[in-house]
Parts: sequence; structure tokens; C-alpha cells
Amino acid sequence: MSRHELHATPETVINVFDRRTAAVLTVDPGDSVVVGALDAAGYLQPQRVPGEAAPRMFEGRPGHCLTGPIAVRGAEPGMVLAVHFESIEVGNWGWTLAGVKDTPLMQRLGVATGPAAWLLWEIGDQTATNQLGHTVDTAPFLGVIGVPPAEPGAYPTMPPRADSGGNMDCRDLVAGSTLYLPVTVPGAMLHLGDGHAAQGNGEVASTAIECPTTTEVTLTLLPDAPVAGIHAETPEGRITFGFDEDLNVAMANALDAMLVWMQSLFGLDKTTALALASSVVDLRITQVVCETWGVHAVLPHDAVRRERA
Repeated sequence: MSRHELHATPETVINVFDRRTAAVLTVDPGDSVVVGALDAAGYLQPQRVPGEAAPRMFEGRPGHCLTGPIAVRGAEPGMVLAVHFESIEVGNWGWTLAGVKDTPLMQRLGVATGPAAWLLWEIGDQTATNQLGHTVDTAPFLGVIGVPPAEPGAYPTMPPRADSGGNMDCRDLVAGSTLYLPVTVPGAMLHLGDGHAAQGNGEVASTAIECPTTTEVTLTLLPDAPVAGIHAETPEGRITFGFDEDLNVAMANALDAMLVWMQSLFGLDKTTALALASSVVDLRITQVVCETWGVHAVLPHDAVRRERA
């Protein structure tokens, strides 16, 4: 198995998902890649004062600045790409912005028309401190992990997609986690970015502590998986996802996938799996910022102690 390095340069970043984008790196299954990524906005340097027009990789209001795509030899539609996060390291600066998106949620909160609020963060060893003196613990993860949709075309990075991932913003996908993505196109063509030093479930301001990252991932291929669609195993437990414009639908999709997984794990019919899930499964609002809302269902590893091998 080989270990590769991929830095964020003008030749290796992209701000859309498009199956026609050429791979910037091709690896074998089982290889690891150390991936450098800029923050979501692609800032080339930190802001010195809130709202400063610092230089960026892309001009205007682009999608997320992502590194990739990374092709995996032998990946074909119908397979599953396992992305294991060996480590996630953040840069020493970050930012959070609120009050600039005119969405129903921002309207309800009375902040849709601004003024904008910026927090600039200095990130140290396991904590981040902003210019107002607030300090929070860090728990780094990547907000965007995905592959292109199977259909031709350039797709925006903002909404998460049930069949290909993307801007999921799931804070549980920390180092030690494995995310399982359906392979939609030959080579899989993985994109990574949108580093977050810290975020609450929901990402309620539309941004977290946005920051550059260096992430090491190991990429493997599976012929299939016990659960259709995107799912994960984290240090805490098993996770299934639901994404939809209707939060109720997103919730039901995440729960439905978890019930299928529990049926496989414990040899249960679906109704019995639902009864067991009611005691041990958490439903969490992943994010409410993309207009395609996310919910993830979590089954802690030690929640049921008659688990099959």
C-alpha cells in the first residue's frame, strides 16, 4: 500500500461536482492520501479584520473550495467507497459568519438582512479563541466529502445528496471514522474539503469555524454494504443519513436506513428493530443550512450487548 500527498493548488482544487473533471491523483485501493484543503471559501490567507476582502482561490461567490477529485483504480458504479479518516489536522486560523443568508430560518430569527457578524478565530491545541475572547474546544472534521452525481453536468457543492454525499456537515465524522459512499462514476472521483475546527449539530449560523485542514484518508473498495446509501462507523457508533427539503422526510430516511442495518446486525424483523431502536437510537439534526436538510441516526457501539459479529 502506498501513501500519497495532495496539496491544495490551483491545479488540484475545484468548486463543483462534475463527473467530467479529470482526476488530480489516482490511487490503488488500500492506499492512503494526505490531503491539504483550503477553507470553504478558499481564502489564501487569514483575514486581519472581520470582513476583510482577503485573496481567495476563486473569485466571486463560488461553491466550496474542494481538493480533488481523487480516482481509485477499479472503482465502478455499484461498488462502495470506504473513506477512513486516519487524522484531521486544522490550520491555526478560522472564521465564522452569520447574518448574510436570506433563508426562512434566518427570517424567523430576524437576522436575514444583517448586519453581518464575523468571528475570527485563532486555533491552538484543541481550542479556538475568537477576537471577542470566547474560547471553545475543537473537534475537527470535513464538511464536504463526496463523489459526483452519476448524471452529466456541473453540480453545486452546497446541497448534500443522498446518492453521492457532498456538503453533509456531520460533526461526528471525526478522525477514526469510516464513511461509506456509493460509487457513482468510474474511479469514484472523491472530493474533500470544507474543514471545520468546531461545529454544533445543525450548523445554525450557516458556517462553523471554517478553516484549512490537512487530512489523511485511507481509501478502500467494497463490493457492497449492509446498508444502501451513505452511512458511517465512527468512534461513537454506527450512523445513517437522511437528506431532504422536508425535515420529516430526512428524518424518516435516516431512521429507515438504520432499521435496515439493525435488522442485519441483530436478525430482527423491521418492526422489532423499530421497537429496539426506540430505546437506543439517537436522531440528530445534522445541518439546517443547505435548504436540503440533514438528519443522522446514531446507534452507539455499546448500546445493545447481544450484537452479532
